[in-house]
Amino acid sequence: MSFFEKMLRVFDAQMQRPEAWGWFHLLFWGMTIASAVLLCVFHRKDKPDRVRKVVLTVAVIVTLLEIYKQINFSFGSGTTFDYQWYAFPFQFCSTPMYVGLLAGLIRKGKVHDALCAYLATYATFAGLITMCIPNDIYTNTIGINIQTSVCHGSMITVAIYLFYSGHVKLQHKTILKAMPVFACMMGIAMILNEIAYRSGLEESFNMFYISPHQPPHLLVYSDIQKIVPFPFCTVIYFLGFTLAAYLILLAAIGISKICGLRKKKKNETVREQAVHTN
Repeated sequence: MSFFEKMLRVFDAQMQRPEAWGWFHLLFWGMTIASAVLLCVFHRKDKPDRVRKVVLTVAVIVTLLEIYKQINFSFGSGTTFDYQWYAFPFQFCSTPMYVGLLAGLIRKGKVHDALCAYLATYATFAGLITMCIPNDIYTNTIGINIQTSVCHGSMITVAIYLFYSGHVKLQHKTILKAMPVFACMMGIAMILNEIAYRSGLEESFNMFYISPHQPPHLLVYSDIQKIVPFPFCTVIYFLGFTLAAYLILLAAIGISKICGLRKKKKNETVREQAVHTN
């Protein structure tokens, strides 16, 4: 057996498929929360360049794991290459990888701020919904389960870090910065879907699951696709995900206000005790 074959076997090591909220799922939830806490504790006063390095590091790790996934899906434990076009890395949950790389390489400015706003809102929703309802992400392959858990969990970790460090502002207008990025991602997905269709690709190539040439796949949106003509249903898709991303932002603003009120109350209590002591 060649070294290449041995490596493919390692990449394809098997395990029992994890269950939602089982030990494997809870383990990576714990790792996600622990990573966010550590970043916030040790990097809470990071300057913009330092934040870029953190975002870039996470994006590089996610990219390397995605490369492993593509190799595994294309080869499995064998040596025959058979690319699985349904796994092409440009789904909604894949976009933080590209956006993170760009945000990490571009210096702070309007473009960088927009990319980070996307990571803190839209990407967070993608990671959160998948980590809460991991119905389709787990397989019998150990490496793939680790890859998907790290990638989706990192979306939550990075968002918490961006908000806590103040790099992404807890303001309502933050969603307006993120919207053009999501629109660009959707546009690219639509172009890729059309190219795949016109090139005669027979496999299930459906980026963002919005292709008019493939059967509906997403919950709720599938019903919309059946009754609303294309491309009007994509407008609903855009607005729906934007609303979800905005709710993430509102939740972060709300948590920040609650923490601020508690801190203010604590400081007032300390001052009152000091006055009484004197």
